[in-house]
Amino acid sequence: MALIVHKYGGTSVGSTERIKVVAERVVKAKKEGNSVVVVVSAQSGMTDKLIAMANEVNTDPHGREYDQLVSVGEQISAALLAMTIQNMGHKAISFTGGQVGILTDSAHTNARIQEIETNRVADELDQGNIVIVTGFQGVDIHGNITTLGRGGSDTSAVAIAAVLKADLCEIYTDVDGVYTADPRIVKDARKLEQISAEEMLEMANLGAKVLQSRSVEFASRYNVPLCVRSSFNYEPGTMIVQETDEMEEIKITGVTLARDQVRVNVFDLPDKPGIVAKIFKAVAVEGVNVDMIVQAKNARGGPDLSFTVEKAGAKKAQAAIEQITSELNATAPAIEENMAKVSAVGIGMRSHAGIAAEVFESLGDNGINIEMISTSEIKISCLINQDKAEQALRVLHSHFNLGEEPAKNA
Repeated sequence: MALIVHKYGGTSVGSTERIKVVAERVVKAKKEGNSVVVVVSAQSGMTDKLIAMANEVNTDPHGREYDQLVSVGEQISAALLAMTIQNMGHKAISFTGGQVGILTDSAHTNARIQEIETNRVADELDQGNIVIVTGFQGVDIHGNITTLGRGGSDTSAVAIAAVLKADLCEIYTDVDGVYTADPRIVKDARKLEQISAEEMLEMANLGAKVLQSRSVEFASRYNVPLCVRSSFNYEPGTMIVQETDEMEEIKITGVTLARDQVRVNVFDLPDKPGIVAKIFKAVAVEGVNVDMIVQAKNARGGPDLSFTVEKAGAKKAQAAIEQITSELNATAPAIEENMAKVSAVGIGMRSHAGIAAEVFESLGDNGINIEMISTSEIKISCLINQDKAEQALRVLHSHFNLGEEPAKNA
């Protein structure tokens, strides 16, 4: 008998009709002789509605009260699913993250899991129950409800699977696996049978919305067998696996697109030690993550800086730097919006020379100007104007023949 963890996203439990479909799938897994733990998200749109309600009464709500409110959506999904399974004649019980012992730090709205108790879940499984747990949430040492950030239900599911030593964790969503590109933009995007955890982590960080990046980190760290599947059909999904020799034969595994990128420019900084550190420390204090960075010397011998952030953090970054530039008699920071980031990902980059040149040449040949570049061992990212974003994604997908089977373009 296997222990399986299912996770269902917001569209999968978006209505009572969809919850009945999920219940049938869960019961089927139970009838096949498995012990089943289910982690659920809030119904699609529910969290956004709760956030809108919060903003109607307080545009800057305290983190504790915010978490108290937005955690309700998952509780509704969990209870409705348990009721549906019970009505089908099977044993089920629902719990909040706190009730099953998901202990987090106290960073409200973006907490991190520190520990998970397994006794209560294990006891209920031993009694033959299907155990349903709210995703996205836990409690801190003071008993306050905390949330794990948007998409945190994926992390909840993988973390529970890790501590229970589950045989498989299946992430059910509205797509039937991981694709070589966003199929809504690239018509010949192809579903992958498998992808390495390292590639999946890069793609998640670079704009692929299939899995939250923290969940991939958990799966990789604790060797959790992870599969992405659709809750709308019974087709096989995409397995996230460890790297294999065959994967290195493939130059590029997938391409991603991240919209709403913003470039922050800081010019005419003086030539003094520690200036750059001071700038980025100020940005970090505001909780804004920096992505691409370019530094060049200015006429004063000091650094000119350009870096990118997501649009949501641009104003905070700009405000954080303004006081510093004023004190240093430097040019006030300016932001450039309407940027996007297109990326090519593949562990085959390690064994194939010239991939960067191919990326740059294919974009240039199609009239797409590259504003900034960022690379790692297995990815190349280019900042471009947002009006060229979808074209760039299609160009790279076509250049590396990602729509073809088999996906070996060595």
